[in-house]
Amino acid sequence: MRLPVIVGMGGVNAAGRTSDFQSFRRMVIDELPEREQARTLAGLAVMMGLVVAVGENYIDVAAADDDKQISMTEVASIYREKVLSGTLVRRVEKSHFDVDALQWQSNGSLFAVSETPADGGANDRDNSEISTMQFLIANKQMPAILPDNWTVEPHGEKQILVTVNGELNVKLDNVRDFPIKAAGQLPSGFDISSLYNSRFQPRGLQMALFGATDALRSMGIDWETVMSHIQPDQVGVYSSSGFGQMDYNGYGGMHQARMQGERVTTKQLAMGINSMPTDFINAYVLANVGIASSSVAACATFLSNLRHAVSDLQAGKIRVAMVGNSEAPIGPELMDGFGTMGALATDENMIKVYGDENVDHRRASRPFAENCGFTIGESSQYFILMDDELALELGAPCLGSITDVFVDADGIKKSITAPGPGNHITMAKAAAATVAVAGEKALQENSFILAHGSSTPQNRTTESQIFDQVAQAFDIKNWPVLAVKAYLGHTIAPASGDQLTVALGAFKYGILPGINTIDKIADDVHQDRLKIGPEHQHVDPASLQVAILNSKGFGGNNASAVVLSPSRTEAMMEKRHGEPAMADYRNKRIKSTAKAQKYFEDADSGNYAPIYRFGENMINDEDIVISKQTLTIKGLANDIELPNTNNYRDMT
Repeated sequence: MRLPVIVGMGGVNAAGRTSDFQSFRRMVIDELPEREQARTLAGLAVMMGLVVAVGENYIDVAAADDDKQISMTEVASIYREKVLSGTLVRRVEKSHFDVDALQWQSNGSLFAVSETPADGGANDRDNSEISTMQFLIANKQMPAILPDNWTVEPHGEKQILVTVNGELNVKLDNVRDFPIKAAGQLPSGFDISSLYNSRFQPRGLQMALFGATDALRSMGIDWETVMSHIQPDQVGVYSSSGFGQMDYNGYGGMHQARMQGERVTTKQLAMGINSMPTDFINAYVLANVGIASSSVAACATFLSNLRHAVSDLQAGKIRVAMVGNSEAPIGPELMDGFGTMGALATDENMIKVYGDENVDHRRASRPFAENCGFTIGESSQYFILMDDELALELGAPCLGSITDVFVDADGIKKSITAPGPGNHITMAKAAAATVAVAGEKALQENSFILAHGSSTPQNRTTESQIFDQVAQAFDIKNWPVLAVKAYLGHTIAPASGDQLTVALGAFKYGILPGINTIDKIADDVHQDRLKIGPEHQHVDPASLQVAILNSKGFGGNNASAVVLSPSRTEAMMEKRHGEPAMADYRNKRIKSTAKAQKYFEDADSGNYAPIYRFGENMINDEDIVISKQTLTIKGLANDIELPNTNNYRDMT
């Protein structure tokens, strides 16, 4: 069976850019050496538009003297607090919507006021003598069906005089205080649409292009080089969004248009479809003619897509996979829906639970502590996987590998959002699969968990009980449990993609991020065999071999994945391919690593515009030649071999 090796990662979330571990470094910034802290802060300051990079120095955008250059250390010193406060979970910024004065339409009932009422005041609406009112309206604005209490007559050529007998129901432009005020937002001031000709594309699709491009460039190998080593159809893109694109340029605008007296645009329906991140990457980034796959499984969407990619790689159906999701759910409609369910943390409930009138939105997401609901977040996370043979052949980076992804449902449920036995199954399978591949010691002493950790009272008890029970079954003591939603919020579809970036960061830096938004673990959390808490855990990176990603999704979408560290992955590759092949691989990898490093430096300077190959090198009918054995497409390096093996010989 082929081993799916992670050779690239990219994207963006509330902590910053995914490639080069920038977002991971932001989460654990106080634990890093000063040079690493300065590099992280300066890169984020560029992303947020606070400074402009000029060679190895920077120009302060806010400074009066725009010719004065400052160093990376000075940027980190000047803008440290602004960068830190403009990342991770925080109060919803007005670039999304105004949580203090959210526009809406309230219902109103109008009644006429008599000119000479008997009591000297307005008529009582219960008075048996009903007054009438009149108003003028343009001909073209008249409703097609008139209310029963309207009488109309022409008033000139372009207007109608309407007489209303009694009550007139209207919608009034209004504002209201939105009860949910925290979210995990992309770094303040970061605008992807300004980086390329975004053509009124929804935010989620802009983020998908950015994430896919970031992952591609992080590999340090030109995509054309990859394609020259495989058939054109041996690439798969596995991606989606959980809710579709819900802003104005997608479904949000389409659903609102007629109610607001506007028209639906020609793009809103197509752009809103939740498979569109896959389609955008295929069409505009990779020019892919291979597999296009889009799974949606609520909060387990990333792992569901990853399962399909891993399965196809292991079976040899594809040689390269791009896996990921993009979700931009920060908007009043989706947040209102979750809020009505009681799923999101409101200011009112935070005051009740935490006993503090001064709400700290930075600490709105509190997994495994006393909490009152999760915090929504936005993210785009993409990973490039290759089979181990191709990774060796190309000298691709090795960030780790995925051996198994398990998905199990809950069976019969009384409430569709309630948990069930499915996650017990996936976690038990993941633990057993780890023992089978890496050995019992690796699971017991060298593994850690990336928990779903949604920050709800129900999750903290049910998920911790599963972990504790599995730990007991496999004789694990002090099993480290991480919960990245404390930093990023719940990003729905890419949530486990966020987890994977942290797992890979932990393998590199030897830091297991603590749940730094909490003071202590809640009393009802099961933790006899778990190690959970607010403190970061420092370990020898070489001792970390396995990470288990866990997701519990609405509707019974449970998933758990086994991730192996780079060192463990390379050891397995060496056992299969031999030491000489690995030596040759590591020699080839010097070139790709150097090229990737050059991209990371460019990206820290703001050079990360998405690839957007709109209309480039389109394939026409005359460019395709078909024979009985192959299909040839003009401009592609290799032919596509048509299937010619009967896999059902015993049946035909």
